[in-house]
Amino acid sequence: MILIGENINIMSKTIGAAIRNRDAATIQELAKQQAAAGMDYLDLNIGPARRDGPQLMEWIVKTVQEVVDLPMSLDTTNPDAMEAGLKVHRGKALINSISLQPERLERMLPLAVKYNASVVGLLWGTEGMPRDADERATLCFELVQRAVDAGLQPEDIWIDPIVTPVSADIGQVLSVIEFMSAFKELAPGCKSIVGLSNVSNGTPTELRPHLNRTYLAMLMKYGLDAAIVNAFDEELIKLARGQMPEIVNLVHRIMDGEKPNMNELSEKERIYAKTTLVLMGKVVYSHSWLEV
Repeated sequence: MILIGENINIMSKTIGAAIRNRDAATIQELAKQQAAAGMDYLDLNIGPARRDGPQLMEWIVKTVQEVVDLPMSLDTTNPDAMEAGLKVHRGKALINSISLQPERLERMLPLAVKYNASVVGLLWGTEGMPRDADERATLCFELVQRAVDAGLQPEDIWIDPIVTPVSADIGQVLSVIEFMSAFKELAPGCKSIVGLSNVSNGTPTELRPHLNRTYLAMLMKYGLDAAIVNAFDEELIKLARGQMPEIVNLVHRIMDGEKPNMNELSEKERIYAKTTLVLMGKVVYSHSWLEV
């Protein structure tokens, strides 16, 4: 699985200040740490960057490239900033992201073709968030067709079905899983990608890793190709790298209907089993689901 480190993000209080203040040392140290943790890409999220987006994106790409030799996911909704980053990026970049919203599709898609970049295709339509797996499938088909017609190869199209918080709407959590179960047939040759940490947004800090790890294991059942993740969650990385097959197998058996005897499981197995049931909607989410 391709892992993309999410930690250089302007939404972070500490890192956001470093980005805005052009604090190269802080950004470079974080980039090196993510590379050492085993990331395949680094996501550089500068947000909308409406005021000085092009200068900021050029600066951060160059700054990171000075210390790591990894491809980058350029994360901004500002097309001028995106192009500034693509111009100075070495090798094949990942545009994060395009969608079927006309203002994003019409500006970002030509940039992907011009700079030979891959794209994250966010399944966000002209009417907003898809309501279920069927709407995701419809958006996926249209987005892939538009990208291929523009000149992209399927392997350069990374489809993101949009992960949302389990604490907000379990239906959306389940519809992503349902969509993923059919993805390989829906979009042959394309890649699948998720912003994994979104599933745990709004939950207590100490519980977030359990949701992220378990949801990753669930999506692995359907061949998830890539995930944007916390680069410093060592257990999550082990899962993604195939180093915890017994846990992944347990999660998949529960998804297939097995009802494990919690008393026969280890503490770690119980955590994954209980969290799987929450993410399947079999147990109502609450902050105390592990204590029940």
